[in-house]
Amino acid sequence: MRPLRDARDAVLAAMPRMASESVEVWNAMHRVTSESVIAGEPVPPFDNSAMDGFAVRAADITEIPAILDVIEDVPAGSVPTKPVAAGQATRIMTGAPMPDGADTVVKVEDTSPDGDTSVRIEASTPAGMSVRRAGEDLAPDDVVVPAGVRLTSRHLASIATARGSIAVSRAPVVAVMSTGDEVVPPSTEHLTPGTIRDANRVLLTTSLHELGVGVLDMGIVGDDPDALRSSYEEAAASAAVIVSTGGVSMGDYDFVKHVLGERGSVEFWRVAMQPAKPFAFGSIDGVPLFGLPGNPVSTFVAYEQFLRPALLTMMGATRILRPRVRGTIGEDVDTSPEKEVFLRVMLAEDQGRLVALRSGGQGSNVLSALATADAFAVIPVGVGSVSAGDDVELEMFRSPESRSATDD
Repeated sequence: MRPLRDARDAVLAAMPRMASESVEVWNAMHRVTSESVIAGEPVPPFDNSAMDGFAVRAADITEIPAILDVIEDVPAGSVPTKPVAAGQATRIMTGAPMPDGADTVVKVEDTSPDGDTSVRIEASTPAGMSVRRAGEDLAPDDVVVPAGVRLTSRHLASIATARGSIAVSRAPVVAVMSTGDEVVPPSTEHLTPGTIRDANRVLLTTSLHELGVGVLDMGIVGDDPDALRSSYEEAAASAAVIVSTGGVSMGDYDFVKHVLGERGSVEFWRVAMQPAKPFAFGSIDGVPLFGLPGNPVSTFVAYEQFLRPALLTMMGATRILRPRVRGTIGEDVDTSPEKEVFLRVMLAEDQGRLVALRSGGQGSNVLSALATADAFAVIPVGVGSVSAGDDVELEMFRSPESRSATDD
């Protein structure tokens, strides 16, 4: 069997890179920066108030209370027209530019009116208090977001303060198909004997949408070599990546292997992992193809270990793997020492330590245990059994990617 890391390295090395395009920040969610985003101006662009209150000279309020003449009101969006001199104050709103001469802001809660044109300052406020300096967040030529980062709403908010459009990698379109005469659409109301509803296409298409890539839904293809051949050809003409599930094992009706052997440059691997040992990878007409196992949990594990990092690599991301943390296994588990095993686990905290318990049955068909799981407990090759209280590595698939392919 092929070690998982070797298999993944081979997949990643074969992935092409997507071209770059410029998009508005509104349309960049989940996209990957193809070049560093650079600030062209200071953020904020001017000194401004962080509070509703009064802009004053700190030297005028060393003795409290202090009575100052109010010379002007400056709401946000306006510009002060008068400098603040000794004994004076400007009423100012949050975000409004600081007037010349003022060096601090007294929050409105620490003041009270003193007649129609004066304010009573009731708390001493040091110089610089509640003043946001120009460039405090970003200076011109600062890197807002480096190249190779998959963008979140937090990145986009920061970018929006500096610019309106950015260069990102194009999002690949992934063709997805399920195979097998036994597979029927999820909308099927009554199952006939021998049929199952298609969970794999739902799992993959929604996962891909969450990743931010396009999906070409090729539907269900039966165990017919001509139909499979036609579907693969159509997918290769329309998508950047092809993904099919099922038909990569050793059965007499696993026609995917035969069709791919005729049509493309595809290798069939037995990867030292559980679940998802059977795996096919190669290309059809130069388009990368992933042949994933038919059991739905195996499909998900293969997606996480191969397809997801491969797509992020295509988009130029530097971090492509989910975060891993150390925790404790909460029960005895016997596994195969010949494989890297991905247990589906729920996590609890005990005295600041994560404790992992199996979320249900570990069969590769048991989706209910996957649905309630928080992470994989990863049992490496050569270990086999683990006992309650042993340390384990936890791969947090509910969390965004945080590791490069060389961090293992």
